[in-house]
Amino acid sequence: MSKEKTIRIKLIKSGIGRMKSHKLCIKGLGFKKLNQTVMIIDTPSNRGMMNKISDMLEVMDS
Repeated sequence: MSKEKTIRIKLIKSGIGRMKSHKLCIKGLGFKKLNQTVMIIDTPSNRGMMNKISDMLEVMDS
């Protein structure tokens, strides 16, 4: 059984005034509020959401 690789990311900009698809990416990554840090599994779908809103995120050491 292998351990899945995780990434720690922080939401540093608000979703107010953003496109609906960007807001859905924020929700899909598990963010509920600004400056929140979440741990996500490193999958292609999560990477795609991170790339879409990369200007709003800060990738931290995992």
